[in-house]
Amino acid sequence: MLVELRIRDFAIIDALDLRLGPGLTVLTGETGAGKSIIVEAVELVLGEWADSTVVRTGADRALVEAVFRLEEDQRGKILPLLAREGLEGDEQELLLLGREVRLNRRNICRVNGRTVTLALLREITEGLVDIHGQSEHLSLLRVPEHLSLMDRYAGLGALREKVAHLVSRIEDVRMDLVALRRDERELAHRTDLLEFQIDEISSAGLEVGEDDILLEERPRLANAERLAELTNEVTATIEQGERQNPSAVDLLSTALRPLAEAARLDPSLSAILEEAESISFQLEELGRQVRHYQAGIEYNPRRLREVEERLSLIRRLERKYGESIHEVLDYAEEASRELDAIKHSDERIEELEEQEEQLLAELSSLTLDLSRQRRQAAVELTRRVEDQLGDLLMDGARFGVRFGWRQDPDGVPLAPSASNLAFLASSSGVQALETLQEQDVRRVAFDASGIDRAEFLVSANPGEPLKPMVKIASGGETSRLMLALKAVLSQADEIRTLIFDEIDQGIGGRVGATVGEKLWGLTVDRGLPSRQVFCVTHLPQLAGFGDRHLCVEKETLRSDGQERTVTRVRTLDGEGRISELSQMLGGTGEPARRSAAAMLQEVARRKRQVSLEEAPTASAIAGQEG
Repeated sequence: MLVELRIRDFAIIDALDLRLGPGLTVLTGETGAGKSIIVEAVELVLGEWADSTVVRTGADRALVEAVFRLEEDQRGKILPLLAREGLEGDEQELLLLGREVRLNRRNICRVNGRTVTLALLREITEGLVDIHGQSEHLSLLRVPEHLSLMDRYAGLGALREKVAHLVSRIEDVRMDLVALRRDERELAHRTDLLEFQIDEISSAGLEVGEDDILLEERPRLANAERLAELTNEVTATIEQGERQNPSAVDLLSTALRPLAEAARLDPSLSAILEEAESISFQLEELGRQVRHYQAGIEYNPRRLREVEERLSLIRRLERKYGESIHEVLDYAEEASRELDAIKHSDERIEELEEQEEQLLAELSSLTLDLSRQRRQAAVELTRRVEDQLGDLLMDGARFGVRFGWRQDPDGVPLAPSASNLAFLASSSGVQALETLQEQDVRRVAFDASGIDRAEFLVSANPGEPLKPMVKIASGGETSRLMLALKAVLSQADEIRTLIFDEIDQGIGGRVGATVGEKLWGLTVDRGLPSRQVFCVTHLPQLAGFGDRHLCVEKETLRSDGQERTVTRVRTLDGEGRISELSQMLGGTGEPARRSAAAMLQEVARRKRQVSLEEAPTASAIAGQEG
């Protein structure tokens, strides 16, 4: 929802700040006052192409900034894009957009205060606003959107998810088949490589942890002579004393004798005696351990070479296949599995092909059912749209939905009874098109949405054939058609901000009131505002339905002897609104004011009536609470 719009030096607008909200906002004013310029400013900030001619005379740049409040479903689509590009804002529910057009210099696009490309701006803002006029932001003119709108309208989301899940499984199977059907020479090379790698690892006879043992053994072998000298010195000091230089054991034994006699005389020394005896035992044990280590020291250059070569082999294998012996062995195991799969690829291919056909048969049944339900829902949709068009003084207009399938030898098989590749759903029912011939491929392309390609068709005038919506007439006729579609598809359409520019072209006051009520109805859900609609209009009957009325006026300013035209916007209510509506009715006297006031009273009465009709009853609310 657009909550703030700031415009500086854009066309004839010098400075404009608007705070906006939900509901229907109408913009009125004389022709050329700048109403459509405000719409163009919104288009600009959404990514519309622009050149320096939009910069107001005398200024060096034009600036448009907008703040959108994102609903939950919009955040689900836009926030991942912002995160991907590092454009997250301070508040997740707010999106800040900016566009700056400079004289003779490049344009600048900003999202949440950071500069982005025009393409990225368009990607982020797609689906934020529908601008009904000569605009690429009109979602209903984007053919790929039509099928999704149909499915949301018909409530086919669950069935479509089943189709998407099945398609994903088929794609996985086909990826496995592609891998197995690679060129035979490539597979032969791969087989040779795998066999060499497996043999290299297997012949090494690796054991997890052996490198740690070898690393411990290597320094003993490399320093055997010196270790022998040092340990011999240790044992000599502990155990092998002489008369002039007694050993540590002898000295400690000499100390124990007087200490034992003292303990007999004074029992309080018993604890010290025990500790001294314990030290004596530990010293003797230390000597035994050093002798044991000394006996294991071996000066063996041959064994040292074997250890070095073994460690070199382990490191070489780790560089090629993994960071450790464990990873090297895991690589060999995975290679063995791949080699086995290649050697048995023919059987695996047969198995996968059978699985693929089973899944395709299952998908065929599911997608044909989905297609049938879509066509049934489309008939109801076309009737409702044509009813809406009748209310909007387009009684001769017709609406249809064309569904088409594309032949594909790798697609889903058609049922034996299927005989067509296209269907036209209209208010008179479903008409089959493009009959299949005997030589035709009886398989059709599919994707996650099923097998259908859907496109909305329109005939704006009696006697004209149905044509793609993108080729229909422009102007107010197009806007009324879009309004009819929006009125019917309001629950299926996820776009929350709609702008209708000059929707009242070619219609009178009676139909203007109908258009106004329908526009206001787009903003109401069970009596509460749910969408935001802006409408540029010259019809007072339409403007009367606005929840907010903005009057756009031109003002001439004189400065330094020169006159400049600027645009001003006033918010009207009370007497100011009655005065504006009376002028739009063609008069300024008291009768015109009374007519304007009566019109506003009737609009208020109609709004209350609709709100009461759509509001849940007390019993329904009690049932929900229960």
